[in-house]
Amino acid sequence: MGESVPVNRKLSDIFLQLHISERSGRGVPQITKVYGREAFEFRENSIVVTIPFDKLNTNAGDKVADKVGDKTKKLNPTRQRIMEEIRNNPNITQPQLMAIIGIGKTAIQNNIAFLKMNGYIERVGSNKNGYWKAI
Repeated sequence: MGESVPVNRKLSDIFLQLHISERSGRGVPQITKVYGREAFEFRENSIVVTIPFDKLNTNAGDKVADKVGDKTKKLNPTRQRIMEEIRNNPNITQPQLMAIIGIGKTAIQNNIAFLKMNGYIERVGSNKNGYWKAI
């Protein structure tokens, strides 16, 4: 019933980083699916979205329940593929990963950030002359 256009870019970026929404405009159905219609409050000049933090680690699915440093959690197929490519070629670049895996720049960056933050990989050396180290 219409077009999803982010009015608040910072809020949109937060949802993107939490993997609750995507830039493709499918965030509202995702939020409703996980948190229900109660997350939305319609006001005269705005729509307020409230994400209850107590629900972040419940049955919201892998995308919402990612924990920092939780290596017991299995990686999704995209992250497994990135790990495999890094093991095969530690000098691989993000554009090369984009081409091999077939996903966009933001998705590659988000997945690499997750892998780095959770201790799966680390960057040794500079961005230009360094390499990836799978831990």
